[in-house]
Amino acid sequence: MAGSSGAGKSLYEHAGGREALLRFIDVFYARVLGDPLLRPLFGEGQAGHVEHLTDFEVESFGGPAVFSKELGFAHLIDVHRGLRITDAQRERFVVLYLEAADAAGLPSDAAFRDSLRSHVEFGALVAQQNSHARSEHELHPLREVPQWTWPGGTTRP
Repeated sequence: MAGSSGAGKSLYEHAGGREALLRFIDVFYARVLGDPLLRPLFGEGQAGHVEHLTDFEVESFGGPAVFSKELGFAHLIDVHRGLRITDAQRERFVVLYLEAADAAGLPSDAAFRDSLRSHVEFGALVAQQNSHARSEHELHPLREVPQWTWPGGTTRP
């Protein structure tokens, strides 16, 4: 789907809301489970993972804060601990995420895609760091869902 300028809209609105993001994450998760490099991180799949990741994306892109209310960021830290994500796995995750955005028909305008890329690259680095942490001190300092905006970064972390 071709996108236009997102001026005045959140990334969530520009993407097409929860329905569009759910479609995107469903495509992405199927690709991850089918990928020999990433499948070991996910096993045969986790019940509710598509919905949880969709809720995370929705909140991060400016939609309702369902993820924080229902699961909380500590859950995200816990599920990554001990996975020992490699650089190759992190990089493959980013590639599949961006390919899924195309396949799911998310807006293709440069501003949206720049934000999408910076979001997944940042998140993958946080997950990788947390996957190797042996102590609280080694965890990434992020403790809440980052609020992603248009090119230029986030309102937080």
